[in-house]
Amino acid sequence: MADARARRARAAVAAVFLTNGSLYANAVPRFPQVKADLGLSNAELGAAVAALPAGSLVGGLFASALIVRLRSGPVAAHGIVALAAAVALVGFAPSGPLFAAALFAAGAVDAVVDVAQNTHGLRVQRVYGRSIVNSFHGLWSIGAVLGGLMGSAAAGLAVPLAVHLTASGALFALVALIAGRFTLRGADTVEKAGAAGEGRWTWPALRLVALLGVLACCGAVTEDAGASWGALFLTQEAAAAPATAGLAFVALQVAMTVGRLLGDRVVDRFGPRRVARAGGLLAAAGMGLALALPSVPTALLGFALAGLGTATVIPAAMHAADEVPGLAAGAGLTGVSWFLRIGFLASSPVVGLVADATSLRVGLLGVVLAGLAVLALGRVLAPSARAGAPPG
Repeated sequence: MADARARRARAAVAAVFLTNGSLYANAVPRFPQVKADLGLSNAELGAAVAALPAGSLVGGLFASALIVRLRSGPVAAHGIVALAAAVALVGFAPSGPLFAAALFAAGAVDAVVDVAQNTHGLRVQRVYGRSIVNSFHGLWSIGAVLGGLMGSAAAGLAVPLAVHLTASGALFALVALIAGRFTLRGADTVEKAGAAGEGRWTWPALRLVALLGVLACCGAVTEDAGASWGALFLTQEAAAAPATAGLAFVALQVAMTVGRLLGDRVVDRFGPRRVARAGGLLAAAGMGLALALPSVPTALLGFALAGLGTATVIPAAMHAADEVPGLAAGAGLTGVSWFLRIGFLASSPVVGLVADATSLRVGLLGVVLAGLAVLALGRVLAPSARAGAPPG
């Protein structure tokens, strides 16, 4: 049984995951206002939003060195403070390039926080001696819903963007600093039973990790659609009010959260392959409905079904990559994570370019295609939750 120290550390990590999910989500429902205030086209908005995953690609390079030097707990907690400051800068950006620069900084810091909070969460899990890390990711999704609701309310109340993001950032930064006082002390390797083994990349392993990476990218395309384009879709295509527009992102995140909280039981019963493929079909059907019959009810339903359908895709791809035989510990997971970040990087500008050339409805057909790709690529996942990764 976990002692009081471990329980406090678990609560601290949970708080960090919650704040991490909430910070950027506060800004998402305000993107239509940013687009209008700065006079951005769809392509310019998409390119600016793509600065977030671009920053994560750069920031992720420094995560390991910072954690080794400063330990995962302090890096996660103090990283939230830096992330809050970067997101707050969005509210002060006077131009598209500076808006993109603020998002780039937020992405770079978020990549470091993501690695640090997962490192510390897994450390606490080793103390517990049983799986608890899924609950942390569920709390991240709850934080994203909370942030989306806060952003939608602020938009509906016409709270100035700079005031809104500064106030929410200060609140979550305070929570993270308090949580940081209760993280585990000592080196992050204290609870590890042994070192990771050596491994070599073979063609079958490389091919399998690449397929899993593309599968994870499909989940990224769906998640990014809600975060970057959901509010704009409701505004442009369904004539929604500002307070309602942000609910597309909330609908997707709520459904995704429910899917992740219930996903373990479903996957245990039906296997990751069947769950992912059925989910891909559900996501394609839901988004297809929203695009074919655009209205507030169908759009919210469509984004919700897309979130529910792809809820287990990224976790399943990451788990399968970590089970690829013959690789060093974490090697497969690292490969899929890079594919995932590239997916987030490419998704927004591609949708923006297509939307400017045709319409946003056509641009978001990529979500339908992503769902169908999950249906096809889901075959690379194990048929049973107890099985390892299928051979390459």
